[in-house]
Amino acid sequence: MSGVGGRAIVVVGDALLDVDLVGTASRLTPDAPVPVVEDVETRERPGGAALAAVVAARATRREVVLVTPMADDADADRLRALLAGRVRLVEIPATGGTAVKRRVRVGDHSVARIDSGAPVASLGALPAEAAAVIGSAAAVLVADYGRGTTADPAVRAALAAAGGPVVWDPHPRGADPVPTVRLVTPNGAEAARVAAAAGVAAEGDGLAAVGARAEALIRHWGVGAVAVTLGARGALLSYGEGAPMVVPAVPVTGGDPCGAGDSFAAAATVALADGAVTGEAVAAAVASAGAFVARGGASAWDAEPPAGPGAGAEPGADGVIARVRAAGGTVVATGGCFDLLHPGHVATLRAARGLGDCLVVCINSDASVRRLKGPTRPLVTAADRARVLEALQFVDAVVVFDEDTPAEVIGRLRPDVWAKGGDYAGADLPEAAVLRRWGGQAVVLPYLDGHSTTALVERSQV
Repeated sequence: MSGVGGRAIVVVGDALLDVDLVGTASRLTPDAPVPVVEDVETRERPGGAALAAVVAARATRREVVLVTPMADDADADRLRALLAGRVRLVEIPATGGTAVKRRVRVGDHSVARIDSGAPVASLGALPAEAAAVIGSAAAVLVADYGRGTTADPAVRAALAAAGGPVVWDPHPRGADPVPTVRLVTPNGAEAARVAAAAGVAAEGDGLAAVGARAEALIRHWGVGAVAVTLGARGALLSYGEGAPMVVPAVPVTGGDPCGAGDSFAAAATVALADGAVTGEAVAAAVASAGAFVARGGASAWDAEPPAGPGAGAEPGADGVIARVRAAGGTVVATGGCFDLLHPGHVATLRAARGLGDCLVVCINSDASVRRLKGPTRPLVTAADRARVLEALQFVDAVVVFDEDTPAEVIGRLRPDVWAKGGDYAGADLPEAAVLRRWGGQAVVLPYLDGHSTTALVERSQV
């Protein structure tokens, strides 16, 4: 379980038990055009507020407490077992059975969903432990799944008096946020629905329409800010006046988007708990949601996170490579300092991406560049070099390595092809020996003559 000194992060809302029934399908039933799903494997995981709590716990060293109605049945016991050791559970008595959401999936595609259970909180007054943890929280996330928890007067009174900033992830069947909320995180469809009910008929899904809806929701709810999540387009943050802030998302190919909204709201809550301003929290949330989907989404909720810096592929590269390999594709990698990106770099990177189905760029850390190029380099930090490279449409992921050569990072990533730009044709590349361990191939790409960072620096000093 997460936990260090300081106040906890508290998640309040409706916990579900999510069940994926995953199988194969190669034929349709004779009586209807529906697939016959065979060889079914059952996979259980926390859902709803329970998933949001687990995601938050993975993102912080603070204790995470989940306050949620829990029934007394076998499904609730399975949910408790899934949460054990990950988050602290503070239960609100409930009747009506545990809410279970079952997805029937063939490979990565859902073909049906079956919902059961309707827990109803049995409250006269909020249990003292629940009120205490909300009142002393570093931040509170309300994960509303429309089961009535957030409409209870006792719960709403506790949330209005919460000890830290409150993030509210709404639901179409849920209650309105309490007016003291710092940030509300509806998706585009939810924002459009509530705005229309409030009398704002902004047509379309362009940024102007989304911004108008966000402003309307702030007036309607009386909250501090609204961040409308837009899936692959990122998020739009409005404070109700002035120009909104738009945070674009890094494109993600494939992945299971289930749970992305929970990941977004959880990351924003963790950031606010650690002192971030609202805009910083939303930017962190967009990045976290993209990484969550890239790692497999809710389906990979209990997968071990990648090792720390220098110990393996970074989360983005790890997810990209896994998806490409699962589809039988070719992984291409290349490397270099990439200090001051120039046309020669761009030509090499574009050519490298054409050799396969993804391109991972391995860049030297700042310390590594200094050892290779001298004390005045790099001119651009590794973090900024990575940002520039990631912005190129033909770069799928960037990994920073600290060694003098990329041999170790190549060994960790195990690409099918290692592409090197420059005049190395006919030479035995030093990386080739590493590639041969698993049958990979090192290749040389044409280099755009007359372009180099060193030449750029020398010309700038004339």
